[in-house]
Amino acid sequence: MSHVILLGDSIFDNGAYVRRGEPDVAAQVQAKLPQGWKATLCAVDGAVTTGVQQQLDRVPTDASHLIVSAGGNDALRNSGVLRERAVSVAEVMTKLADVRDEFAHNYRTMLDAVLERRLPTALCTIYDARFPDPQEQRLVVTALAIFNDVIMREAFSRRLHLIDLRLICDEPDDYANPIEPSARGGDKIASVIAQVVAGNTIFPRSQIYAQ
Repeated sequence: MSHVILLGDSIFDNGAYVRRGEPDVAAQVQAKLPQGWKATLCAVDGAVTTGVQQQLDRVPTDASHLIVSAGGNDALRNSGVLRERAVSVAEVMTKLADVRDEFAHNYRTMLDAVLERRLPTALCTIYDARFPDPQEQRLVVTALAIFNDVIMREAFSRRLHLIDLRLICDEPDDYANPIEPSARGGDKIASVIAQVVAGNTIFPRSQIYAQ
């Protein structure tokens, strides 16, 4: 039996945000997996990248696939930089570069621990979120590109599957609030996860070439 493990944050552990009676992402993944497969939620709402290593201690011994969605809370913790005063563009870029460097270190360390399990692994980008204020939304999307660049580089350099949540949760109804997936968004996420782990190729796929 194949056993899919969901690691990370509230992208997967979203039960507190969906409407009463609606399924969370873990339940939706389970429903979409081939018969006889199993999905287990190890992700924790509010977890940052460094917290994934603690989640690995709870991964069942029969795990066959790991799916990681982490980084959104790292970005949220650093969101205050968007409101800091600066005297030049260079100062702004330096602050953002410092944030990127710290995140890159933490993400690589986390991913090293994940890959020690020697299991098929897929990573998720951080989606764009949905803030009601257009200017705030614009700033958030721009800032998240810094974090997503780290995730994409790690996925491509390590030859891992990448689930781009920015392209999956692309409608307002995909969000229960500005930063959490709704049942509709979760259904879309679960569908792609099921396709990735089962090796189904019905979706058109991009190829990434790297040395």
